[in-house]
This record gives sequence, structure tokens and C-alpha cells, in this order.
Amino acid sequence: MGLKGLKESSLKMILFGGKGGVGKTTCASAAAIYLAEDFKTLIFSTDPAHSLADSLGQKLDGEPKEIKGVKNLSALEVNAENALSKFKTEHEDEIKKIVETGTNLDTEDIDSVFALPIPGMDEVMGFKAMIDLIDEAKFDKYIVDTAPTGHALRLLTSPKLLDDWVKVMAKMRWKYRYMIETFAGKYEPDKGDDFLLSMKKTVKRIEDLLCDQNRCEFIAVTIPEDMAVLETVRLISNLGKFGIKVRQMVINNVVQSDGCEFCREKRKEQDKYIDQIRVKFNGLKTTIIPSCPHEIKGLKTLADFKNQLFN
Repeated sequence: MGLKGLKESSLKMILFGGKGGVGKTTCASAAAIYLAEDFKTLIFSTDPAHSLADSLGQKLDGEPKEIKGVKNLSALEVNAENALSKFKTEHEDEIKKIVETGTNLDTEDIDSVFALPIPGMDEVMGFKAMIDLIDEAKFDKYIVDTAPTGHALRLLTSPKLLDDWVKVMAKMRWKYRYMIETFAGKYEPDKGDDFLLSMKKTVKRIEDLLCDQNRCEFIAVTIPEDMAVLETVRLISNLGKFGIKVRQMVINNVVQSDGCEFCREKRKEQDKYIDQIRVKFNGLKTTIIPSCPHEIKGLKTLADFKNQLFN
């Protein structure tokens, strides 16, 4: 049984995630080709060690590029550092003004603080860049090829980090507002206030999209091995804590042949883990993908893989 429901018109963003090396990029690329049959589709890679370009056989960068040979499909590799740098450049004046009016720091100190890296903020801005593209509504479907589990979870929990950052900035602004109202009697909102409101709306947009099962779906990808299954359990559990429900899973690289002793033993061991998955995730729809004797790379092999993924 293949993946279902991805062509529902209300579904906008589909994320593929799991342990490194289980075939997330292949699944995401194949799904993008499948959806491009009926929808204008954009696929993102958020993995710092991008492999999407290799999978599709075409050079990619931080801007959407049309995929030659597939109508309606474009792709890009998100550069989180560049996204953060662009964000700082665009909003430097507002951020520095908020810090200047809300603290006792001088200009030199503020410049030093502004130049400091904020752990996780590059991922936040990478995700914000994706949400901004979705808001532009130039595509019908958006596929996300996430990084391995830990990085993906940081990405998906980025609204919380951004919200915390906005709260700190807002606290500075409220101190400044209180002082103005106390001594001048009236406070006139400025670009700093508009900036904070915009960031708060961004947090809300991201949270609403990720937790809306009609518009967003997270598909777990795993293989029938102990470490992969354990990591998948942790992934799905952590996603649930943030209101993201996993409804479908791909079990990749499953041995089908009984033609030799090695195959029989390998299949027996894999069946054990597949049974574990079905017990642990009772009610979760699983798609079994047989192991392939050759590397899945390029549009031709992806098209063959797509047929298995969607049965």
C-alpha cells in the first residue's frame, strides 16, 4: 500500500524526516515528481549537507530552480546562514533601535551584541524563508526534505525559539514605552513595534501551518533496523509534543527475496522490526519499499521509485 492523500488540494506542505541514511531525500524527490503531475510543486532541502541536487541530477542554490525534465517542479536548497544574514541586513535598524532604547548599552556594545551568533536562529530564519515562500503562493505544493532527526526537530521547534526571542525584544520595548509614557505622557509606535508585531505573526503562521493536519503532513521514513526504529519512536514522540501528528510512514530498503541463505536471514530479521513498528505504531499507515540493487539517483530511477512509493 502506497502513500495516500498527498494530492488533496488543501494539503500544502509535506515533510519527510527520519534517521540519516534511510532514504528521506529519495522519498521527498519521488513525492515531488508525483505531485508535479497535477500541481505546481516546490521541493526544499533543509539539510546542511544537501543531497537534493545529487538526487535530482541538477545544480541547486537558495533560489527556486525549475527541474529540467519534470514539468511543474522546482527545487531549492535552503542556506540557513544566508537566511539569517539577510534577515539581519533587512532588520538591523529596527533591532538595534529596540536594544538601544531598552538597555543601557552604548552603540559599540550594541554592535558587538548584534554580531554575536544566536544558537538556532539560523535554522529559524531558514524556516521563515520557507514560510515566506509559501505565503507568496506561487506553488500549489511544498515538499520539505529535512535533515536527520535531531536537526529536523530543531527546525520544527523553531517557532518556540523565535517566540522566546521576540518576547525578550518585546520586554525591552515595553520598558522603553513605560518610560516614555511616564515622562512624556504619550507613546508613538515606531518601526520597532511594527517589526515585533510582524515577527509575532510569523511565529503564529508557522505554528498554525505545522499543526494543521489538513494543510501539513509529516511522513516518517525508516528502515527495518534496531537503531532506525528506536530513533523513529523518539522522532514521532517528540513531534507529538509539539502538536505534529504523524499518520504515514515509509519503511524503506526491505528485502523481498528468499533466494539465498543471506536473503532469508536478512528478511527474517527485518520482519521482526517491521512487526515491532506495526505494534508500536498501531493505526499508522505504513508503506513498504523493497530494497533496490542499484543506486536511486536521477529522474529515471526516481520515477521508478515513485511508482513503488505510491503503488
